[in-house]
Amino acid sequence: MKLMVIILNRLDALEALLEGLSSVGVGGATIIESSGMAMTLSRLDSSVLSSSIRSLFSGDEDNRTIFSVIKDEQLEVVRKVVYKTVGDLSKPNTGILFTVPLDFVEGTKKGREKPIIKAAEGSDKKEPKQKNEDEKSSG
Repeated sequence: MKLMVIILNRLDALEALLEGLSSVGVGGATIIESSGMAMTLSRLDSSVLSSSIRSLFSGDEDNRTIFSVIKDEQLEVVRKVVYKTVGDLSKPNTGILFTVPLDFVEGTKKGREKPIIKAAEGSDKKEPKQKNEDEKSSG
C-alpha cells in the first residue's frame, strides 16, 4: 500500500481529477486547502521576497492537497489520470504527485471487511461501574 499525495495547483482541474481517480478505483481521499511557501511569504509581506517577485504571487491562488491510500498496482493508472486531467507535472503551476510506502493501514474499506477483533456481544457487555460513596461526595 502507498500513501498518494497530490498537491494540486490547478484548481480548475480538481473535479475532473477526483472523478477520474474514482473511475479507476481510488475509493476515497482527503482534500485539504493548502498554500505553498512562496505564497505564504508573500501574504506575510516577508522581506525574503523582493517586490518584483512578490507581484507574481499577488493573487489568492491556493492549492489543494489530496491524500489517498492506494494499492501498489494502482500507481501507474493514477499517474495516467493525473497527467490526463492536470497536465504535465514538469510544467510550472500544475502540481506535484508523490507516494510514500505504508507499512500499516487500518480503517480502509478492505480493513473493515475483516475485523481483527469482534465486538463483545450480548452477555459479555458490562454495566458501567457505580460510584462508591467517597466518589459521590468528591465529584
